[in-house]
Amino acid sequence: MPHLEHDRLVFLALGESEAEEVDRTHLDGCPHCRDEVENLRHVAGLGAATQGLRDLPDPPEHLWQGITSEIRAAQDLPGLTADARRRAPGPRTGDTPVATGGPAVSGGGPAARGRRGRVPRWLATVTTAVAAAAVGVVGTAVVLGGGSTDPAPAQTVVASARLDAYGGTPAQARGDARVLDSGELHLHVANLPAVPGYYEVWLINPNTMEMFSIGVLGTGSEVLLPLPPNVDLGQYSVVDVSAEQYDNDTAHSGDSLLRGSLTG
Repeated sequence: MPHLEHDRLVFLALGESEAEEVDRTHLDGCPHCRDEVENLRHVAGLGAATQGLRDLPDPPEHLWQGITSEIRAAQDLPGLTADARRRAPGPRTGDTPVATGGPAVSGGGPAARGRRGRVPRWLATVTTAVAAAAVGVVGTAVVLGGGSTDPAPAQTVVASARLDAYGGTPAQARGDARVLDSGELHLHVANLPAVPGYYEVWLINPNTMEMFSIGVLGTGSEVLLPLPPNVDLGQYSVVDVSAEQYDNDTAHSGDSLLRGSLTG
């Protein structure tokens, strides 16, 4: 079956456009488009999580060359008018990459939510290139800092939690969360029930029940998520894995699958 157009997936992932019934029906039955939206949301989450970082190393030159190539390719797309090509954004000498943020971790969505209609293909392509730049910058910081996508044996575990099935979740579902001294949370899960949407990871204050999202688990069994640099794990000590729907709502669904409390 035909997939949703790329620009539509970008705006659904960023919350710039509300999902219509036809979109939800397609995503429910199309793993390819569903994974694409999850990946784009994950990129947006990385951007939001790194807003407070100020001392990132400069990205390598090849990263900017790649971004420049993507933008030039977008400007050369057939059907792009000369006027639009002149207005299409391009890199400027001396620019520093800035993670522009993604969907809010709780409450209302972006101010532009609710806008509908087709966007030019070059804009969607450039949006994807900028999102890729955010991942590249974060990846550069990890590499230069000695980390990797998998927790290295030399890293120190400063807190950990066993995650047990919560509510009506089948008892065989389980997980383990480890906070590393690199400021990341390594999460491994097993036997999670299949859901029509996706899995999201939260930190919860058990006294006030305030919470915020730290990222999306995706389709794998483990993930390494950056924690906000100023998070107080003494207060936000509960790790929660929830089942979320593609409903353009960034708040917790109320459907928790796993929970556990961090201990040092």
